[in-house]
Amino acid sequence: MLGIDSCLAEVMAIPGALDAMLVDHTSGMAVAFSNDSGVDADRSAAALTEALRATTDGLARTCPGEVVRVDDMLVTTDKGHHLLRLLETVFEGPLVLYVRLDLERSNIALARHRLQSISSRLTT
Repeated sequence: MLGIDSCLAEVMAIPGALDAMLVDHTSGMAVAFSNDSGVDADRSAAALTEALRATTDGLARTCPGEVVRVDDMLVTTDKGHHLLRLLETVFEGPLVLYVRLDLERSNIALARHRLQSISSRLTT
């Protein structure tokens, strides 16, 4: 099983990674954060949680009667890619693994693959 600090170190080793965070999806609080850009981790964690909830709620309304489960979510802005991976854990509740990627230096497919691998080792 991968520890939280090792997990964030591996996420930050993804080519183009700028920030990484582990978020408690239930409370919206940052569990761990790796950042040098001065971003408020707690405010960011809460905002990411709300974005995921809004996405899940929106999908549930467009697919009535179906079970909606988001594995990961990608948002691209003019300055970067934001990749979120939802984790079912043995901890108190679900976690979200987040990485912000440089638009020019990142490879989304590689980042998704690495995040999937890291998240599976964190939850086993």
